[in-house]
Amino acid sequence: MKLNQILGTQFPIMQGGMAQVATGAFAAAVSNAGALGIIGTGAMNGEMMRKEIETAKSLTDKPFGVNLMMMNPDVEEMAQIIAEEKPSVVTTGAGNPGKYVKMWKEQGIKVIPVVSSVALAKRLEREGVDAIIAEGTESGGHIGELTTMVLLPQVADAVSVPVIGAGGIASGRQMKAAEILGAVGVQIGTVLLGSEECPIHANYKNALIKAKDRATVVTGRSVGVPVRVLKNGMTRDYLELEQSGAEKMELEKFTLGALRRAVHEGDVDRGSLMAGQDASYIKEIRPLRVILEEMMKEYESL
Repeated sequence: MKLNQILGTQFPIMQGGMAQVATGAFAAAVSNAGALGIIGTGAMNGEMMRKEIETAKSLTDKPFGVNLMMMNPDVEEMAQIIAEEKPSVVTTGAGNPGKYVKMWKEQGIKVIPVVSSVALAKRLEREGVDAIIAEGTESGGHIGELTTMVLLPQVADAVSVPVIGAGGIASGRQMKAAEILGAVGVQIGTVLLGSEECPIHANYKNALIKAKDRATVVTGRSVGVPVRVLKNGMTRDYLELEQSGAEKMELEKFTLGALRRAVHEGDVDRGSLMAGQDASYIKEIRPLRVILEEMMKEYESL
């Protein structure tokens, strides 16, 4: 069964839950364009999230989901609100959502966690999740160690629930490769930053258009919080600080507000321009529908 049959979408594609980017309006736009839009709640509290869910409901009659980070300090309240609001899907990251799976599933919500290891995938299958997103280190934002090429087939072999490929996917060829490796569909994020509907600042979009194949760098690896972003003045200084042996708290202070500066203020030198290694696939700003249709056209031709 393909991902579109599981989710009730036109295309076997879902959007990554990008913090401060994936608003209710953007998630609705993605869903209206044929994929599964996801609200990214990374920088939200419970009431902010509820408002974004209500916005999405007002803008689309198609399925959409919510991404919940397990390390969010308000995770208990937010998990309860998700059960009350009943989005079609909840995706999770940064931890084990096991204690909430039963509550969500009782409300008819599909539970699809993001994993970066086989061990976590197997544990979550035992918890009763509906599918698993195997996300490789090519992705933007917080990342694991294994590449999509290596992780995806191992997860697909290890579990019996459907597996979705993610990490560096921006074309129909890559969708087909993910399918061959065992995926029922894909999750994409970075390539959608280059859409007309995406609410990030124009400077951020222009930085993505200029990105070449080696435009990204991973910060925070030494302190256990690896994050992939576009190289800029902030990352250069951060990496110098990291290499000098700075502690986690000092590094966290250094990047405080950096994602907001990039997304909302367009600060491309001191902001955190989260992007995957597929950033170089973005050549121009296009409507969401065009991006998705072109991916599908190439995928179906193979």
